[in-house]
Amino acid sequence: MTSRMQSPHTTCPGCQEEVFLDELVGGKCPLCGCSLEDFDEAFGEYEGILDRSDLSWLIFNYFVFKKFVDLGVPPHQIMEFVAAYEANAEKPPEDWNKTEFVLEIPMKTLDKIRPKHCVKCQKWFFAGGKKQIRGDMRKTALKMEYSCDRC
Repeated sequence: MTSRMQSPHTTCPGCQEEVFLDELVGGKCPLCGCSLEDFDEAFGEYEGILDRSDLSWLIFNYFVFKKFVDLGVPPHQIMEFVAAYEANAEKPPEDWNKTEFVLEIPMKTLDKIRPKHCVKCQKWFFAGGKKQIRGDMRKTALKMEYSCDRC
């Protein structure tokens, strides 16, 4: 409880309610939508938090993270992917078509014992290799692929 009271907060000029900086939605009060620009300038160290507190961006990150964690992708790979996707969104519109991704996931027991077809060298192998998911952020389908240790 004390850590919450020590976090930066202010009184909204519109609704006169106490608002914490981490609750702001796009730099605006979540209760009335009043802009808190003058407060943002006074506390410039929190700009990164305010820029990323957009509700739609938080929801997008949550569902992307949850989907990939459920598939078994390590969290650090997910965070690198989301950071790369965010950097791509800031580029000119002609670069927005580059939304494809490949992430490595762990093999289950059945995957380890059955024959697999390498997508790179087109050869069959039984042991070793990597299991990957390939997809596109513009589509919902994911494709499971295997690559051998030689490639």
